[in-house]
Amino acid sequence: MGKKAVLFVNTRKKNAADLAEQIRSELEKRGSSVVIYSFAGEPENPPDGKWDIAFSLGGDGTVLYTARCLAPLGVPILPVNMGSLGFIAEVDRDDWLSVYEQWEKGKISVSKRCMLEISVQRDSKIIMKNICLNDTVISADGISKLIKLDVCINSGAGSTALGSYRCDGLIIATPTGSTAYSMAAGGPILDPEMEAVVLNPICPFALSNRPFVLPSRQPLVITVPQQQRSGVLLTVDGQDTCNLQSADKIYIQQAAQSALLVYADRHAYYSALRSKLFWSGDTWENPLESANA
Repeated sequence: MGKKAVLFVNTRKKNAADLAEQIRSELEKRGSSVVIYSFAGEPENPPDGKWDIAFSLGGDGTVLYTARCLAPLGVPILPVNMGSLGFIAEVDRDDWLSVYEQWEKGKISVSKRCMLEISVQRDSKIIMKNICLNDTVISADGISKLIKLDVCINSGAGSTALGSYRCDGLIIATPTGSTAYSMAAGGPILDPEMEAVVLNPICPFALSNRPFVLPSRQPLVITVPQQQRSGVLLTVDGQDTCNLQSADKIYIQQAAQSALLVYADRHAYYSALRSKLFWSGDTWENPLESANA
């Protein structure tokens, strides 16, 4: 019986539209129904439907958007890399069919990735609710300024103050997002299938404020203090934003749903780390120096 597939296609990526048509043609030959959702830049109004599988054709950003749309529906995503780096979009464009066939036959597992649910409360009302696969960042809006944020850990026994952070901002990253902005800001790299969260201050005023790994099922409450004068911005997966005000509370907890990513090899993540972060011990060649040689 044919599958129902949806293709999220970032047409700003070279050859993404052509590959989408190739995938559609191949899947329809196999009796599947296919819907192509193409976008360039800011996507709008993703299609509704009950899908057996989704394809993400683009870079890591396309996977993040696709996951926020489809994780609540439990739809597995086959992330085809049409970009350059691709920590999340690991399936090469030439390998999509073999990976799909292995998934269809049940020969490969689906990687279950922790997501975070973010809610912003203002004057006792929830003004924003979202989920993220990579990270949530709270930082100064506009010109970089030092801001203050109060962080508490919630538990069944009540709330415990973790501390007040004076910094350029806070990154709250999932294991999947640990190789993104958080890593660039000095945070640890986590196995992508862990259930954990990284609380990582950006350029903290106090050098004792270090990255902190917490259980993802431990809810966090971050408060913008009353005396905060500069604007504060919340960013979800680098794509969705919310302007914050003094006394706003940001509630962060593990989302009920997980992102389901289809991979051919469980160890591909470690191979990507080794090659893309130059852990192999090979000498890195500067392309500029090579061009001038």
